[in-house]
Amino acid sequence: MNKRLRLAIEAAVAAGKVIMEIYESENFGIHNKEDNSPLTLADKKANEIINEFLVPTNIPIISEENKQTDYSVRKQWEECWIVDPLDGTKEFIKRNGEFTVNIALVSHGKPRLGVIFAPALNSLYFADVSENKAFKVSLTTDDLNIDDILDKAEEISPSSHEDCIRVVGSRSHMNDDTLQYIEELKKKYGKEIEVVSKGSSLKFCLVAEGEAHIYPRFAPTMEWDTAAGQAICEAVGLKCISRETGRAMTYNREDLLNGHFFVSHER
Repeated sequence: MNKRLRLAIEAAVAAGKVIMEIYESENFGIHNKEDNSPLTLADKKANEIINEFLVPTNIPIISEENKQTDYSVRKQWEECWIVDPLDGTKEFIKRNGEFTVNIALVSHGKPRLGVIFAPALNSLYFADVSENKAFKVSLTTDDLNIDDILDKAEEISPSSHEDCIRVVGSRSHMNDDTLQYIEELKKKYGKEIEVVSKGSSLKFCLVAEGEAHIYPRFAPTMEWDTAAGQAICEAVGLKCISRETGRAMTYNREDLLNGHFFVSHER
């Protein structure tokens, strides 16, 4: 296995463990950032742990909770880690379990490795795009080592839609553009549309493992929200397409804010 992917898995699992310790406590330490989005003690502690794993690789890191490096420097990077130590902080605060740790390795703007760990659900997804394979493993104990995790992992794959098209919607961000897109799908395919709600980057995972067929995202996201999910989806042959450019989404851009996109088999 790619050593960097192995390291990213270890980092995600370690971060997930500390997230769950805080999740099960009485105090989340919540306050709002400048953009009015919530930040908890779990975000901070998970970020510290992930940095401990990734900094020694000497590959620069873009993390939601790190101070961002100016683009004049970043544009020189051939590769970088892109990290969200706690994706779905709102879901974490709601205690619905649908939050994740996201770690991706990007090379020349393209996601190459991706890890998504949902610690409250004991679900770990990972992929190496060059191998054209993605995997899922259900973690049953806190002390599983990396070799146990890899031994238990099962390959995942997307599914084709037959009688019904399952569309992934966000628990927190369903909007009129998405609802209109769903209506367009009904007209295009003449099939029943089922909306599957899910929080955080688990939406990518649902499509990658065949539990849904299309994930339209017509609301703001950042690069750290999507890089790992895109890697997992691309590894199983799915496309993560920018609605603006009609091409695959790229990373380490000057503006880390993503435009609208959708994930599916089709362009």
